[in-house]
Amino acid sequence: MIKLVKSDSELDRELLMRSLSGRKMLAYMKAYGPGYDFCRFYTVTDEYGRGGKGFMFIINSTLIICGDGRLGATEELQIFINMNEPFRIEGDQRILRGITLGSRYQELGRTIFELIPDENSYKFAEEFVDFDPYLPDVYTILSEGFPNIADFSLWYTDTSHRCRHGISRVFTYRGSTTASVVFDIGGEVLIGQVATKIEARGAGYAREFLKWLALWLNNMGKRAYLLALDIRVSFYKEIGFREVDKEIVLERIDVEKDSLSKGRLADEM
Repeated sequence: MIKLVKSDSELDRELLMRSLSGRKMLAYMKAYGPGYDFCRFYTVTDEYGRGGKGFMFIINSTLIICGDGRLGATEELQIFINMNEPFRIEGDQRILRGITLGSRYQELGRTIFELIPDENSYKFAEEFVDFDPYLPDVYTILSEGFPNIADFSLWYTDTSHRCRHGISRVFTYRGSTTASVVFDIGGEVLIGQVATKIEARGAGYAREFLKWLALWLNNMGKRAYLLALDIRVSFYKEIGFREVDKEIVLERIDVEKDSLSKGRLADEM
């Protein structure tokens, strides 16, 4: 059974704190609550009585699913996906691998990395880090790294809202590289939206910045992670970040890549 969540008290915090996807759900609940159409939360239970339960939320056109390890890809869940047609589906791997969606979706490999601090990063030129950058400038950098990122108004509204509520934080380095804290919950941080201007690529800015960011967060007692699609895995390994796990995400292929209506969240890279 799928039921719309009307109060944050309906979420099982202990269950959601077990995964990055669950922590992201808690972060968005804290930022928006259950009252927005574009950010909806649901409870999911096994209609066959096997006791499995989970939660999911859909933000713009990304569906994130979290389960308790027993919940599978139920028929009702597949009907829900067919009705809502999200651009991307991610989260509980047991559920994702059981979903059958035909040729409209493809599987993409993704690696979870832990940011390992490098003591040599103390030499980093921190004076070139902007801890509160002008968000339109950040979007300009991201649009060069993510051609299919959501349109500016959607991205700006969501990003500025999460930053105001203390859920997220955005940084730039030398005005050319950017990275964001997607959430910071229970001492665990997810880093996303990492990109560098085309004209500055090859200068090593992203490498320097991410190694410093790993040390900066570690010094505050936080463990930081990022998600990388297969095309970027070798880069993060070279930096010295630790591979934690591999997973798949499902992404639609029947939508033109340059479409701005997809609402894709650029968490990777």
